[in-house]
Amino acid sequence: MATLEGCRCRGASGRNNNSSILYSILKSDSLVTGEEQQQHPQQQTLQHLFQKTPSCASASLQEVRQQACSCGSTRRRGILRSPQVTCKAASAVLVKTLRFVKNVPCFRELPEDDQLMLIRSGWAPLLVLGLAQDRVDFETTETVEPSMLQRILTGCPGRQSEAVVGQNRGAPGVSVVDIEAIKAFLRKCWSVDISTKEYAYLKGAVLFNPDLEGLRCLHYIQSLRREAHQALNEHVRLIHREDTTRFAKLLIALSMLRAISPPVVAQLFFRPVIGTVNIEEVLMEMFYGK
Repeated sequence: MATLEGCRCRGASGRNNNSSILYSILKSDSLVTGEEQQQHPQQQTLQHLFQKTPSCASASLQEVRQQACSCGSTRRRGILRSPQVTCKAASAVLVKTLRFVKNVPCFRELPEDDQLMLIRSGWAPLLVLGLAQDRVDFETTETVEPSMLQRILTGCPGRQSEAVVGQNRGAPGVSVVDIEAIKAFLRKCWSVDISTKEYAYLKGAVLFNPDLEGLRCLHYIQSLRREAHQALNEHVRLIHREDTTRFAKLLIALSMLRAISPPVVAQLFFRPVIGTVNIEEVLMEMFYGK
């Protein structure tokens, strides 16, 4: 376990306001707002995939109902109603999210092993935060997974044991419950009307996650998260003095965000674009050019 002094990064003490991590986050955040129109090279990694993606429409609800068995023994799952539009918006947010992370000086000073761990654990919640900030809404349509009885009666290929083990593996879309969790988080953020600075502080709290095993600069990352929470609290108390519950609402939003699964985010927003390609490989290529 590395101490602050043992890291290649700087400690939290002795920094003035202009060199603090939170100042850097806010400064970087101004570069990733929705106002920016210029296309960046990183976006080509995902953009060229859209050119290869067929523009097939999602199945209608009527067709879905026809596939369901009469007893209703199905698992509710959902897919994007307009995958081309939503996935393109999500990929643009991902590009801005990774640029935001790269522009945080204290992140760049961390050992590369720690950077990789933080990116892998934080890209999905940071992306969903970005969707909320850019007010990217999306609609889904419900699909169904055939029951075990349907698979047997229709002569679905493969052994029964394999079907039981991999029942969800090939199912289209993601769980409706997971979709609702993402939508609930977006609604929460929009109801609170989170400001640009508050989003930046929340991103800092999400990015610097000390709960990961194997971090070399654990204590330093812990101090950065504490600083993010403290600065968020001070900002809320200064700007929203009359709203004594606002900070608690923002913490509730953070807790909702932690319940969102990265595989679900990848499946919903990027599977229609990159197919079976590992999303982490795409992330590493975009972030490090590997």
